[in-house]
Amino acid sequence: MIAVLAGVLPGILGAPGLLRAEDSDLWSQIFDFTDYGELLALLQNSIIAGAVLGVVGGLIGVFVMSRDMAFAVHGISELSFAGAAAGLLFGVGVVEGSIIGSLLAALLIGALGSRARDRNSIIAVLMPFGLGLGILCLALYPGRSSNKFGLLTGQIVAVDNPRLGSLVAISIVVVVGLLLVWRPLMFSSVDADVAAARGVPVQALSIFFMILLGLAVAVSVQIVGSLLVLSILVTPAAAALRLSSSPIVVPLLSMLFAVVSLVGGIMLALGGSIPISPYVTTISFLIYVVCRIVDAAKKKRGLSGRKARIEAW
Repeated sequence: MIAVLAGVLPGILGAPGLLRAEDSDLWSQIFDFTDYGELLALLQNSIIAGAVLGVVGGLIGVFVMSRDMAFAVHGISELSFAGAAAGLLFGVGVVEGSIIGSLLAALLIGALGSRARDRNSIIAVLMPFGLGLGILCLALYPGRSSNKFGLLTGQIVAVDNPRLGSLVAISIVVVVGLLLVWRPLMFSSVDADVAAARGVPVQALSIFFMILLGLAVAVSVQIVGSLLVLSILVTPAAAALRLSSSPIVVPLLSMLFAVVSLVGGIMLALGGSIPISPYVTTISFLIYVVCRIVDAAKKKRGLSGRKARIEAW
């Protein structure tokens, strides 16, 4: 087993200088399933983490789309990256730093960005600051380059038992929090003015949701990286909305798409020598494209049927 890890894990980390000699061919770098069974058994924590994150990302992504906050996810991820890089530099811990950065960004956006225009301007200010601060911390970090690279593009070999435990615990907090405020949060997401007139605490719900979103981003960054977290928290929900508008079907489809993207990406990344993020984003994008094609076909059939009925009338 140790020999297998020594031969295969350096390739997964994506460090150009550590690629195996037999991976000189481009295709073998993308898909090489040598010793795949042994590696699959050793990295089962990563697969469990991917499935858990898929559920969290699929659920919270529905509200991200309904509240038009896709841009906010990217802004939070940049501060999460900065916090993780600072935690790596100062020895605090990547997970702890990522959570602190995400929550700080989420609270700032939630408290100051009540209107879409204000929110977007705040995010536009936070994004370059977070990215620049993160790059500074990584430049000062004297450790391995693979650790630096993984914060941006994701890695699947660092999910040990303690990290998996913290990831599952945070994910449970996010899911339970969403379920507790599901109805009022959905009401305020669809029509905030009417919800406020009905006595729904819209501002408090907004801040609470941003905290949950910050936690979801923090745990997602650990797997897919800060640059590509949108593929888990936005794309699956956007694809699900192309197929249905049901408040029950959309979250289920979103979770399914997110789990398939993450677990499928991890399974493919185990057999390659490049980071996980290209696999996850490609699967997520392909699901979205297929959903758009299905949606366009349904609309076309609907228009054709309506035209036929009009002509018959």
